[in-house]
Amino acid sequence: MANLQIKGIDDALYRDIKKLAAAENRSVSQQILFLVKSYLSKRPRCDAVKSPAEVLIALHGSWLDKRGEDQIVHQIKKARRNSRDLVGGF
Repeated sequence: MANLQIKGIDDALYRDIKKLAAAENRSVSQQILFLVKSYLSKRPRCDAVKSPAEVLIALHGSWLDKRGEDQIVHQIKKARRNSRDLVGGF
């Protein structure tokens, strides 16, 4: 079985881990091992969620239109209606 040594851990973080370990009847080493295993078991679910950049990349090319830009703009302008209801104001 391998050993792991952690250097440079913040005193406040160590105190928190020590309190948590005592509350759960574990040693600090057991608590660290438990936290690492818990984190790693949840990681695959986090990786399954796509980032916003991945969602945008997946959308690339999803809206293909055979019409040219001029045709699209012309059709939009043609569909607009001019309203004279507010010419005189409210």
